[in-house]
Amino acid sequence: MSDPNCLFCKIAAREVPAEILRESDRVVAFRDVNPQAPTHILLIPKEHIESLAEVGDAHGSLLADIVQAAAHLARTEGIDEGGWRFVSNVGPDAGQAVFHLHFHLLGGRPMGWPPG
Repeated sequence: MSDPNCLFCKIAAREVPAEILRESDRVVAFRDVNPQAPTHILLIPKEHIESLAEVGDAHGSLLADIVQAAAHLARTEGIDEGGWRFVSNVGPDAGQAVFHLHFHLLGGRPMGWPPG
Protein backbone atom coordinates (compact mmCIF):
# COMPACT_ATOMS: atom_id res chain seq x y z
CA MET A 1 0.00 0.00 0.00
CA SER A 2 1.28 3.47 -0.83
CA ASP A 3 0.31 7.06 -0.12
CA PRO A 4 -0.20 9.10 -3.32
CA ASN A 5 1.05 12.26 -1.55
CA CYS A 6 4.23 10.71 -0.12
CA LEU A 7 7.54 11.62 -1.77
CA PHE A 8 9.17 8.30 -0.84
CA CYS A 9 6.19 6.31 -2.14
CA LYS A 10 6.62 8.20 -5.42
CA ILE A 11 10.34 7.38 -5.50
CA ALA A 12 9.58 3.70 -4.83
CA ALA A 13 7.05 3.74 -7.68
CA ARG A 14 9.62 5.46 -9.96
CA GLU A 15 7.34 8.49 -10.34
CA VAL A 16 10.05 10.78 -8.93
CA PRO A 17 13.66 10.32 -10.06
CA ALA A 18 16.33 9.15 -7.62
CA GLU A 19 19.73 7.50 -7.83
CA ILE A 20 18.55 4.02 -6.90
CA LEU A 21 21.37 1.77 -5.72
CA ARG A 22 19.49 -1.35 -4.70
CA GLU A 23 15.92 -2.59 -5.05
CA SER A 24 13.99 -5.69 -4.11
CA ASP A 25 10.31 -6.47 -4.07
CA ARG A 26 10.01 -4.77 -0.63
CA VAL A 27 12.94 -2.34 -0.23
CA VAL A 28 14.45 0.56 -2.20
CA ALA A 29 17.79 2.23 -1.43
CA PHE A 30 18.83 5.52 -3.00
CA ARG A 31 21.30 8.35 -2.46
CA ASP A 32 20.16 11.24 -0.28
CA VAL A 33 19.92 14.49 -2.30
CA ASN A 34 21.23 16.43 0.72
CA PRO A 35 24.06 14.19 1.96
CA GLN A 36 25.34 14.65 5.51
CA ALA A 37 28.35 12.37 4.98
CA PRO A 38 30.40 11.21 1.98
CA THR A 39 28.13 8.15 1.86
CA HIS A 40 24.49 8.95 2.66
CA ILE A 41 21.95 6.41 1.43
CA LEU A 42 18.28 6.20 2.34
CA LEU A 43 16.64 2.78 2.67
CA ILE A 44 12.85 2.61 2.59
CA PRO A 45 10.17 -0.05 2.50
CA LYS A 46 7.96 0.09 -0.57
CA GLU A 47 5.00 -0.25 1.79
CA HIS A 48 3.96 3.08 3.29
CA ILE A 49 4.72 2.99 7.01
CA GLU A 50 4.99 6.42 8.67
CA SER A 51 7.83 5.63 11.09
CA LEU A 52 9.26 3.02 13.44
CA ALA A 53 6.41 3.91 15.80
CA GLU A 54 4.03 2.08 13.42
CA VAL A 55 6.12 -1.08 13.07
CA GLY A 56 4.41 -4.21 14.33
CA ASP A 57 5.07 -7.92 14.71
CA ALA A 58 4.33 -8.53 11.03
CA HIS A 59 7.17 -6.22 9.95
CA GLY A 60 10.06 -8.29 11.34
CA SER A 61 11.15 -9.81 8.04
CA LEU A 62 10.84 -6.43 6.30
CA LEU A 63 13.17 -4.85 8.86
CA ALA A 64 15.61 -7.74 8.40
CA ASP A 65 15.57 -7.12 4.64
CA ILE A 66 16.33 -3.43 5.19
CA VAL A 67 19.23 -4.16 7.57
CA GLN A 68 20.68 -6.78 5.21
CA ALA A 69 20.46 -4.29 2.33
CA ALA A 70 22.27 -1.70 4.47
CA ALA A 71 25.09 -4.13 5.30
CA HIS A 72 25.44 -5.03 1.60
CA LEU A 73 25.55 -1.36 0.60
CA ALA A 74 28.13 -0.58 3.31
CA ARG A 75 30.36 -3.23 1.73
CA THR A 76 29.78 -2.08 -1.85
CA GLU A 77 30.33 1.59 -0.87
CA GLY A 78 33.57 0.69 0.89
CA ILE A 79 32.56 1.95 4.34
CA ASP A 80 32.28 -1.45 6.03
CA GLU A 81 35.80 -1.52 7.46
CA GLY A 82 35.92 2.03 8.83
CA GLY A 83 32.41 1.90 10.23
CA TRP A 84 29.00 3.26 9.44
CA ARG A 85 25.92 4.63 11.14
CA PHE A 86 22.36 3.42 10.54
CA VAL A 87 19.61 5.60 11.97
CA SER A 88 15.90 6.28 11.69
CA ASN A 89 14.35 9.46 13.06
CA VAL A 90 10.88 9.13 14.60
CA GLY A 91 8.76 12.28 14.70
CA PRO A 92 9.50 15.96 14.17
CA ASP A 93 11.48 16.44 17.40
CA ALA A 94 13.91 13.74 16.22
CA GLY A 95 14.29 15.39 12.82
CA GLN A 96 11.93 13.24 10.74
CA ALA A 97 11.00 15.39 7.73
CA VAL A 98 9.43 12.77 5.43
CA PHE A 99 6.78 10.69 7.17
CA HIS A 100 7.58 7.41 5.45
CA LEU A 101 9.77 4.97 7.38
CA HIS A 102 13.35 5.42 6.24
CA PHE A 103 16.83 4.69 7.48
CA HIS A 104 19.94 6.74 6.85
CA LEU A 105 23.11 4.78 6.06
CA LEU A 106 25.97 7.18 6.78
CA GLY A 107 29.70 6.68 6.46
CA GLY A 108 32.96 7.77 4.93
CA ARG A 109 33.97 10.08 7.77
CA PRO A 110 34.31 9.91 11.57
CA MET A 111 30.98 10.30 13.36
CA GLY A 112 30.61 12.25 16.59
CA TRP A 113 28.65 11.22 19.66
CA PRO A 114 26.14 12.18 20.82
CA PRO A 115 24.63 12.67 17.37
CA GLY A 116 22.09 15.38 18.28
